[in-house]
Amino acid sequence: MTPAVKEILSWYGADSPGTLTNLARLLNHGRLGGTGKLVILPVDQGFEHGPARSFAANPPAYDPRYHFELAIAAGCNAYAAPLGFLEGGARDFAGDIPLILKINDNDSLRDDKDPNQALTGGVRDALRLGCCAVGFTIYPGSIHELALYEQLRLCAAEAKRHGLAVVVWSYPRGAALSKDGETAVDVISYAAQIAAQLGAHIIKVKLPSRHVEQEAARKVYDDKQIPIATQAERVRHVVDCAFAGRRIVIFSGGAAVFDNDKLLDEIRAIHAGGGFGSIIGRNSFQRSKAEALTMLGAVMDIYAAAPAGKVS
Repeated sequence: MTPAVKEILSWYGADSPGTLTNLARLLNHGRLGGTGKLVILPVDQGFEHGPARSFAANPPAYDPRYHFELAIAAGCNAYAAPLGFLEGGARDFAGDIPLILKINDNDSLRDDKDPNQALTGGVRDALRLGCCAVGFTIYPGSIHELALYEQLRLCAAEAKRHGLAVVVWSYPRGAALSKDGETAVDVISYAAQIAAQLGAHIIKVKLPSRHVEQEAARKVYDDKQIPIATQAERVRHVVDCAFAGRRIVIFSGGAAVFDNDKLLDEIRAIHAGGGFGSIIGRNSFQRSKAEALTMLGAVMDIYAAAPAGKVS
């Protein structure tokens, strides 16, 4: 066990040895194992956005086994997907890579300004499939936010009772927020805090913009002169808002961007800001496997050079 991983595990003092072991599995696996950094392949887009929109750009990706192979070949820390995709390959690749079962999902068949999620899997499924963690999406800002918080609290408690780690996709969305507000620095920071308060071990958020959505928050940012001018400063602020960096915060890879320079500039900003890594879906599996491996290798090169452990 490296000092970086030991320090991170020390932040989760209320958790059982079983949960800490599974968290360590994530942190110790793959090319970045032991560094305190994470690169995870998530493939919930087939459910969330539809199969053609998700996989037609790279037809081999229609096959659930393709994503296991990609995550393993790239040296990712873990592979995350809904129930069906994990069931499609868990036996063939048992023990090859840590798995995260996404236990709630939404679809895009309706244009809903206030999105919700349905429970599509559970802790028993995660245990049966040999997963080390469950994943759960919440939508701070949606009219359904309170019900999602309550569901997460119950699911997280059950997961922890059985020694699983909890990964939370905390995505601000809803009619109460402007489109710019979904990635506003104050809102993303708030979303990270909410996920941490609800018991997340690992928090996934989008990269924050410089926009400040809430007027009450704007007064504080101005009065306290909180640095948010650069992407690295905004990342650092989000990490600070997750218990002063004592919760693992990773950042979404975003929509498909086939400009590697732009993508890697974002990764450098996450690195410079003390983020713990990335969870990159469409920018991985919508490329050919060779292109994806090259891109993920470059991402991991950046994180491998990052200082390990708690953000200073």
